Amino acid sequence: MAYKPKAPPVMAAPNVIPMADIMLVLLIIFMVVTPLLSKGVSVDMVRVPNPADMPNADKDDAVIVAVTRDGSIYLGNNKVGLEDLQDKVKDKVSGRLDKTVFVRSDARAKFGQVKAAVDEIRSAGVDNIGLLTQRVVREAPPPPPPGATGG
Repeated sequence: MAYKPKAPPVMAAPNVIPMADIMLVLLIIFMVVTPLLSKGVSVDMVRVPNPADMPNADKDDAVIVAVTRDGSIYLGNNKVGLEDLQDKVKDKVSGRLDKTVFVRSDARAKFGQVKAAVDEIRSAGVDNIGLLTQRVVREAPPPPPPGATGG
């Protein structure tokens, strides 16, 4: 009788170590890329219950002016002075069919700074200005306790 080597028993548990390695690499990639996806300067926008949808603000070529809480004004990612805002906005919207400029203001920014920025944008020949806000996320009221009567 000839020698027949026996195969090792079949292992029923999957090897998850390569999957864990891939997941960690993906996590690192997302952690590095996510901050780069934000458009413009980060501001804490005003929260309102019924904002108007402005899908054009999410386009890559949208002209966005941000006013931070300390009164700094940004056109896209570039900081501009109030006196330069009119010329820079005029350069951005010249030759465009849609001359809408979107303003993102911090909730704690002074109203005078936001008003001055909007006035400079209007003096650049822009008729449509969108004021960007965030929707208030309200939690649903808790259900009444069991056995409670409604009236």
